[in-house]
Amino acid sequence: MERSRSPRGTTPRAVDQARIPRVSRLVLRPNRKTTQPLVARLLRPRDAIEGCGRALRRAAPALATVAVLATIGGGLALGHHFLTTSPRFAIAHIEVRGSTVLSADEVRALLPISRGDNVFRVSTGAAEGTLRALPWVAAAAVRRELPHRIVVELRERTPAAVVAADDLYLVDAGGHPFKRAAIERGEGQGLPVVSGVSRELYASAPDEAAARVRRGLAVLAAWTAIPRPAAGEVAVDGRGATVFTYDAAIAIRLGAAEGAVLAARLARFDATWSALSPDERARARAIHVDNDTRTDLVTVSFRTN
Repeated sequence: MERSRSPRGTTPRAVDQARIPRVSRLVLRPNRKTTQPLVARLLRPRDAIEGCGRALRRAAPALATVAVLATIGGGLALGHHFLTTSPRFAIAHIEVRGSTVLSADEVRALLPISRGDNVFRVSTGAAEGTLRALPWVAAAAVRRELPHRIVVELRERTPAAVVAADDLYLVDAGGHPFKRAAIERGEGQGLPVVSGVSRELYASAPDEAAARVRRGLAVLAAWTAIPRPAAGEVAVDGRGATVFTYDAAIAIRLGAAEGAVLAARLARFDATWSALSPDERARARAIHVDNDTRTDLVTVSFRTN
């Protein structure tokens, strides 16, 4: 192949000496690193011992901490195993306090705890949740008494009346129903009946339903403040309250009244009742003391037969 040449009549360019490397990168240089025997490069025993000692001294606090934690962990594991498996902590007694409606045996049968269970392995929280789900129970507390006793403390609901809302329900003093009344078991015996509050009203407006029941209970409390014919029922509606006597079911129409107005209407009834003869009382069907325009007028209706 023809080499490139400078054109005729031109002078070849000068070679840039600075761009020519003095030493080629492809030149292999001899390895001038001195090598020593393997034995000479090994640590001396004394230096190795001193190094290990320094490392141990630096790691001593951490090793001590690990040892202490391991000891504590092992002790806790052994203690837990002993507490949860020893027959010494098997439940021997389940004591029930504060239960009057439910018997102690009924409460024990409902608990997720049995005699013979380990006192530490049972869940007191689960037992309390089971008891609070019972209609009669307002509050419940379950605790351990070592070494082998479980104590159950209950606070039961106190029924204030029976509400006739498509069925009979027990209600508390706040007017809230908490269970269906089992009349065959004697539930509701001796309690007044509050009517005029439907189940639909409890479903659609529970606060209004409870307020009606409370108004009925307030009327009954005022009625029983002094000796009067026993009240068996109070009907509460949008127009007020009507008390029905227990024996003869005489309707005493009190209307929408409370406080001083209710006290005045009850005094009006007392005056009327004392003026009636025994025969008239037996034949009385209704007594209206809710006349707002004529406060001195009381209307008494009698049975004709």
